Amino acid sequence: MQVEESVINDLKVKMFRLNDLIIGIPTEIGPRVLYLAHKMKPKVNLFKVIPQNTAQTGDEIWQIYGGHRLWASPEVMPRTYSLDNSPVKVKTSVENITIYGNPETSNSVQKQITFKPLAEKGVAVVHSIKNIGRWPISFGCWALSVMPENGFAIIPLKPSKVDEPCLLPDRHVSLWPYTDLSDKRLKMKECYIFVKPNADNKSPCKIGAMANPSWAAYWANGTAFVKSFTKENGEYPDYGCSVEVYTNNGMLELETLGPIRTVQPGQSLQHIETWNLINIPDLNPEPHSINDKLEPLLCK
Repeated sequence: MQVEESVINDLKVKMFRLNDLIIGIPTEIGPRVLYLAHKMKPKVNLFKVIPQNTAQTGDEIWQIYGGHRLWASPEVMPRTYSLDNSPVKVKTSVENITIYGNPETSNSVQKQITFKPLAEKGVAVVHSIKNIGRWPISFGCWALSVMPENGFAIIPLKPSKVDEPCLLPDRHVSLWPYTDLSDKRLKMKECYIFVKPNADNKSPCKIGAMANPSWAAYWANGTAFVKSFTKENGEYPDYGCSVEVYTNNGMLELETLGPIRTVQPGQSLQHIETWNLINIPDLNPEPHSINDKLEPLLCK
């Protein structure tokens, strides 16, 4: 299962091959993924690694590092920005890989991520957050992937027709205070929201929605990274978002979220993404391009 050991920005990384995916897991920080590639393009990392970006959290400094990480929603300082810069355990079974995060005693949680190859293709990524405290706590699982600036994100937002005469709304969009609706990085077309990062635009921009169908994608360099999930009953964070996209100068975060639950001591909450990498040499942020080139492949 293990391909090799590598070093990314001075961090030791274990490289694993699961189906068509090559996944690079750092052992000195986490739980994280710093490398994602297709077996046919093993040298092309689809994640962006940005160790220089930081945020002040209390008396300490949190580093974004890049790649893929697991947070608890809703976002609040300093709880959300709990440091993950200590060594983690990475264990393998016959097929699965699990990263065990360190206990976050101040937040009463412990995180882990498990990777399971699926029967035909793709990988199931199981995000788990355990309540290690003495009292029930409420939170949701929040999976964030940092992508490079040379592609675009896709949020599907197809109508679901709540009532027959279509008198009731069936879709909504969540916006953050710093989001400018005239921002050229945002494009809303028919049944999709597109977000295209721009390294020259240093202003933050974020948008979220209840995706329909339940997937989100990022296309760059001829490959579509698709994260699929299952919509669950319950209250979703940020006015009901299952997908959120954030961008600032030079990077983009493709995020999926699960509903907020009250978790009892000793119990865990899970959120599962299915990762697939699809070879599409030419894709544009236009509905006809997504309908013709990407969506037919999502059903196979």
